[in-house]
Amino acid sequence: MSLDALLDDHDGLALAELIRRGEIAAPELLEAVIARIEARNPAVNAVVHRAYDEARAELTARDPATPFAGLPFLVKDLYSFRKGWPCGNGSDWFADYRAPFDDPMVARWHAAGLTVMGKTATSEFGLNVSTETRRHGPTRNPWSLEHSAGGSSGGAAAAVAAGMVPFAHASDGGGSIRIPASCCGLFGLKPSRGRNPTSDAWAGLAVFHAVSRSVRDSAALLDAVCGPPRHHPFCLPKPEEPFIAAAGRDPRRLRIAWTAKTPEDVDLHPECRAAVERAAALAAELGHDVEEAAPEIDHQLLRQAMITIVAANMADALGPDNPLLPEGAREGQVETITWRFAERGATIPAAQYLRAVQAVRQIGERLAAFMTRYDVLMTPTLAQPPMRLGLLDTMADDFDGFNRAVLPYVTFTQMFNMSGQPAASVPLHWTPEGLPVGVQIAAAVGEEARLFALAGQFERALPWFARRPSR
Repeated sequence: MSLDALLDDHDGLALAELIRRGEIAAPELLEAVIARIEARNPAVNAVVHRAYDEARAELTARDPATPFAGLPFLVKDLYSFRKGWPCGNGSDWFADYRAPFDDPMVARWHAAGLTVMGKTATSEFGLNVSTETRRHGPTRNPWSLEHSAGGSSGGAAAAVAAGMVPFAHASDGGGSIRIPASCCGLFGLKPSRGRNPTSDAWAGLAVFHAVSRSVRDSAALLDAVCGPPRHHPFCLPKPEEPFIAAAGRDPRRLRIAWTAKTPEDVDLHPECRAAVERAAALAAELGHDVEEAAPEIDHQLLRQAMITIVAANMADALGPDNPLLPEGAREGQVETITWRFAERGATIPAAQYLRAVQAVRQIGERLAAFMTRYDVLMTPTLAQPPMRLGLLDTMADDFDGFNRAVLPYVTFTQMFNMSGQPAASVPLHWTPEGLPVGVQIAAAVGEEARLFALAGQFERALPWFARRPSR
C-alpha cells in the first residue's frame, strides 16, 4: 500500500505502530505529509508556517519507542512558542515576533515523539469563531470551500479534514476546539481546566489539546502530554488508567441529559436539532438512560462576563509593557474588532472585572450542580451549520454587531470553558448539502475518560473515519 493510501486509511496511532514495526520509515512518511501539504494547502489555506528542514533534522534523533514514533504534527499559531519560530497570532502586528523559548506543551509533544513541522492558521488573537484574517486571508472548509473551517483553530481543523495530518494541536477559550471540529467533521475534545499545561489567559478559560479524525488518537495524545507543571494553580493529576483504555471500551450505562434549548435571541437550525436528537436516540439504543433536560444558565450574565474578560485580556496584550512586544500596538496594526476589544478592556474597572470572574464561578457552580444528576450533558455543538466565509468581518467597525453575530456559534460551548468541564464535539451528522454538524457531549470536571468512552461507542456504532471531503 502506498504512503498516500496509508495516510487516508490509518489514524495517527496506526501510523506510529507501522513506524515502530519498520513497515514504513518516519522520514518517508514526513516527505509524504510535506507533499500533501504542498498539494492541498493552496485550496484551504490551513498551514501558515512551514518548518520542513527543522522537522527533517529532528527525525535523526527521534526515539521510535515514543508513543507517536516521529509522526508529523502541526501546531496552532496562537501563543504556541517554539524557540526561534514565528508566533504571529494571526496578526500583522505580531508577524515578526520570534519565540525565545519552547513552551511546556511543545516540549511535551516533542517528548511524545511528535515531529512538529509547521503552524496552522488562527483568527487574530483567537477572537473570531471563523478563521479569516487580514494577515493570512480565509481558511476554507475542505467540505465546502465557500464555508468557514471555524475558529479559532480553523487551520488545524482544515489541515486534518483535508488529510494533511491525522491530528493537530488546537486550543479552546470559548469553543475554539469544538467549533472547528464541528465545522470540519472531526472529533475535538476540550479537556478539563488543569488537565494540560496552559497559561492563565482569559482568566483560566483557555485550554490546549487537539482535533483528530479518531477518538483514540485524541485519547492517546492526552495520555502522552497531560499533567500540569508543578505548583500550577489549576492542577489535575494524571489518571490512574490511560484515556486510551476508556476510548476502546463501551461505557457503563450512563445517565444522559440532552437539550437543544437556546436563548430567545439565538435561532437553532433544524439540522443542528436533528443532529442532537439523532445522537440522543442512538444513545438510548446503546442502552443509556436518556432524557431531555437543561441546566438553567443566565446567558446574559455569561455573555457580559465573557466580553469583559476577553476585552481586559486584549487591553493587556496590546498595551505598552506587554512582555512579548512591550512597545504596544497602535490602531491600524491590528484588525478593527481586535482594537475595539482592547479599547473596551482599557476602560474596565477592577470591580467590573472581579464581578466577571465571579460570574464564571457562579456559572460553573450551576453546571456542576446539574451534573450531579447526570453523567453526560449532550447538546448541538453549534446552533447553526458551518457559516459562509465573510459573515463575520473583523475589519467592520461594529463591536456589538460582531458579538451578536458570533452567538449562534458559542451558545453551547462557552459555558464549559467557564465551568472548566471537559466537553467534546463528535461528528455524527451531515446536512443534505454535505456540511458536517457536530454533537457536543460534556461531563463533570476530570471525567474525560467518560467522554472518550461514550465518543468511542458512538464511533463504533456510527463510524465517520472513512467519510472524507471530496478532493
